Amino acid sequence: MVKKENPTRYSSAVGEVWVMATFKAKYCHKIFDIVAVRQLCDALLHEAFVFYEIHCRKLAFDSDHVHIILDMGLYSKPELAKKLRGFVGRKLLQLLPWLKQSKFWGSGLWSPAYDVRSINDMSVYLRYLDKQKYASSNQTMLTAY
Repeated sequence: MVKKENPTRYSSAVGEVWVMATFKAKYCHKIFDIVAVRQLCDALLHEAFVFYEIHCRKLAFDSDHVHIILDMGLYSKPELAKKLRGFVGRKLLQLLPWLKQSKFWGSGLWSPAYDVRSINDMSVYLRYLDKQKYASSNQTMLTAY
């Protein structure tokens, strides 16, 4: 359960809506195995969080998708997905034209499908993200020993 110690305040509402968003690369290309692509996508996501004033708790990549735990604020699920995927996809493919030419044949970065689900137990989702291939956790998992 997420405890609201310092909830976000809006003009007519106070609160938080924590969700896990999952965005998958189009055609299931394993683009996030490429370090430069993964790092640029991470940086662009953080830039988008600042631009849209979205609070991100954690994000983690697998070979062909990214999971993000964030506070939706006043955005709907479709708005949230459109803003983040559009911001990152456009800029990433502009900065890496070779990626667009070799993998996406002139189309967009993201698959049209996405998943944005409510979080009822934050610790479960945080552990799930820690188990992703490219988790941003500083913790060492027991399987490493």
